[in-house]
Amino acid sequence: MKKIFAFTLAETLIVMGVIGIVSALTLPNLNSLTGDKERVAKVKKIYQNLNDALGRAEAVYGPYEQWFINDTTDQAKAKRVGERLVEFMKVSKDCSTTTNQKCMNNNYDTNDKFYKVILADGTSFATAGPVNANQIFVDIDGPAKGSGSSGKDFFVFIFSDDGVIPSGYKDSFADLIQDCLGLGKYPSTWIIKYDNADYLQFQSVSGSTATCKNGNTVTEANPRCK
Repeated sequence: MKKIFAFTLAETLIVMGVIGIVSALTLPNLNSLTGDKERVAKVKKIYQNLNDALGRAEAVYGPYEQWFINDTTDQAKAKRVGERLVEFMKVSKDCSTTTNQKCMNNNYDTNDKFYKVILADGTSFATAGPVNANQIFVDIDGPAKGSGSSGKDFFVFIFSDDGVIPSGYKDSFADLIQDCLGLGKYPSTWIIKYDNADYLQFQSVSGSTATCKNGNTVTEANPRCK
């Protein structure tokens, strides 16, 4: 008679327990890695889309800095830059400068000096052009998702002579890592320059180096925690 070999119930339970322990140890890291990659991809996409829209708008309407010559109010300036950008973007909802339309979080939704839109991919942004230092405020998850926290799903870009650039792009590495530790306005620069979101793992900063939660040291030559 042919013998059939099989696991006993005890052996099966032991294997399942080991799998459970390994999963508990590895899944959080995998989820974090996946989330960071998605965050980086979304930031890079809106960065490219904003620059593309600005380039197309300037080809039609002339240089950005000349757009506001005939605008006398902050609201008119916000509307001018917003309308010219979204003309060349795929928009799901255009809230213009109207308040309480839920295109952005409350800080911008209730302010009529910001032009607010939700794009077809769910990203939302608000801009006021020269009214607010030529800044563009981006929520990569839109107003209905995410925490709206700086460096996690909220990022800042700026209109400049070089097109749209991340906030803090021309600052020193020491200033960059210090700001990223506090999740200020510069994480967009970190993502565009270094193609990762490892600033979320910063534990401390000293001079031009940062220490990550895993003990690794980040420098300008090696801008990664992993």
